[in-house]
Amino acid sequence: MAGIARWGVSVPVWRLDRGMLARAWDTPALPGERAAASGDQDALTLGVEAALECMRGGDTSQIDAIYFATTTAPYAEKHAAATIAAVLDLHDVMTVDVTGTIRAATTAVRTALDAVRSGGARAALVVAADMRPAEPSTSMEQLFGDAAAAVLITADGPVSVIGEASVAEEFTGPWRRAGDHYVHSFDGKIETESYARAVERAVTAALADAGVSPDAVSRFAAYAPDPRTFATTAKRIGFAQAKDRLFSTIGNTGAAHALVALAGALDETSPGEHVVVAAQGEGADALVLAAGAGVESARQVWTLQRALDDKRVLPSYERYLRFRRLLPVDEENEPPSSTIRTWRDRAQAFALYGVRCNECGTVQFPANRACISCSALDNMTRVRLQRTGTVFTFTLDHLIAGEYLETPVPRAVVDLDGGGRIFVEVTDCEASDVKVGMPVELTFRLMHEGAGFKNYYWKARPRRDV
Repeated sequence: MAGIARWGVSVPVWRLDRGMLARAWDTPALPGERAAASGDQDALTLGVEAALECMRGGDTSQIDAIYFATTTAPYAEKHAAATIAAVLDLHDVMTVDVTGTIRAATTAVRTALDAVRSGGARAALVVAADMRPAEPSTSMEQLFGDAAAAVLITADGPVSVIGEASVAEEFTGPWRRAGDHYVHSFDGKIETESYARAVERAVTAALADAGVSPDAVSRFAAYAPDPRTFATTAKRIGFAQAKDRLFSTIGNTGAAHALVALAGALDETSPGEHVVVAAQGEGADALVLAAGAGVESARQVWTLQRALDDKRVLPSYERYLRFRRLLPVDEENEPPSSTIRTWRDRAQAFALYGVRCNECGTVQFPANRACISCSALDNMTRVRLQRTGTVFTFTLDHLIAGEYLETPVPRAVVDLDGGGRIFVEVTDCEASDVKVGMPVELTFRLMHEGAGFKNYYWKARPRRDV
């Protein structure tokens, strides 16, 4: 029976204390904190990381389709799922972007299930990520958070989907028009009532499809606009003990929320238990999952709880505004770029290919005709580089595009495990944290928007204990 074989999450390391937001605008504070993506992250880079975590140590050769679900795609016209495929070094695959609604992730999962069941795909990777823009000083700014999750759908996954249902309902809220920068919201009471009505209908229908009663469900993973609405809706359905730990730790993560919550639920699910996942947006989707004997061995080492614990608190609200590009910047100083060069170097820049000398075995990056060790010419084999290594040396750059920054930007030469050396920026830490010999890992990030398009590449960050 088709279901979930693997899952993974990505949560930005930075947290924004809601008390800090409240003090900045002299407003009441919601409890806890929210996840805040760095200035070099967007929904796509978060999605790439979730996909890599999901497939860590796994076989990607069976993936025939990639679905990317988000409401904040980096382009209005350009496939984001194709970039995820490029990073995974997958080419003969179908790529689909599912967007325009908060329930994009559950819709993508249902579509992926259909593809696998019909034989159209051996395996399908569903990636959900969001970085919803909230107007400063509003409650949304405190509530929204950034995150991503990914699930691999196969014909024989250890977590089977045994029931599913969808309902459609025309309703305006929340919404963001093509020219809007921030999310708009309707009357709060009407919005929460619409949510509860749609989710209750979808979940009830999915439970009936599965032949499972509400009291047989161990965990409820669902998107909700706020924690109170989640709790009251769960109680109405019959999940009286359902809890959501995301609102107080990383926030409402939009289209990613349901899959992030699902990943956390599966991290703790035992064989024989049932899990319900649901999301709402102009209607609702719901799926009933049954955990099989292999659910515990399918868990990744980097669990949701570890992602929640791996955090650094932003020192100021101004840093967050800079991350969100809500402070004035000099766009004329964007670095030069070229679409032709990006296309030419795509294997190196996305899939991280280098070359190994067939004469002496030296691995080098970027690829060159001549070996840097033995000078052998045109005798190389293309190899993918590992994404972990140690800092060989580094410098602190006080000037970026002609502008002084608050802190210098670390740039490091990294000796990669398995061979190869790469020169990259260091992110997700303070400049004072960088040391020679420090273990690091490569992370896919947004470099700049030179030439009017988004330029992605790899950076290094302190290695997580995986």
